[in-house]
Amino acid sequence: MKTVEIYTDGACSGNPGPGGWGAILVYNGREKELSGGEAQTTNNRMEMTAVIMALLALRESCRVELYSDSKYVIDALDKGWAWGWRKKGWVKSDKKPALNPDLWETLLDLTGQHEMHYHWVKGHADNVYNNRCDQLAVRERENYAAQNH
Repeated sequence: MKTVEIYTDGACSGNPGPGGWGAILVYNGREKELSGGEAQTTNNRMEMTAVIMALLALRESCRVELYSDSKYVIDALDKGWAWGWRKKGWVKSDKKPALNPDLWETLLDLTGQHEMHYHWVKGHADNVYNNRCDQLAVRERENYAAQNH
């Protein structure tokens, strides 16, 4: 089974507002950059979209080392919270509705196709790939912000 490192980040101006996401896939010394955005979104939706788009780029089941500075994404996946929300009809343990069930549904289906390993990284610190993902996400966010003015 191939091992792929995936680095992701999301960015949003206002919450909601224009947003962007960036992802870098690293395999066998090669890097592939992906990015995109939306005119009206939230930071968490962009963080999740980055992971979804990176996983969609994989052509076969892989061992995935996922690196993100989003506690929301890493904790919900690594600690199993998102699976619990789905099992309870997208209701959290505090009885409040889970946000972004559309993206969580897609994300859980995609992670089920791979051997996933989750790593939280400090944002805007010394991880070169995380910083590059941030640049990609911010560039996309700025593109969408400029289109709306």
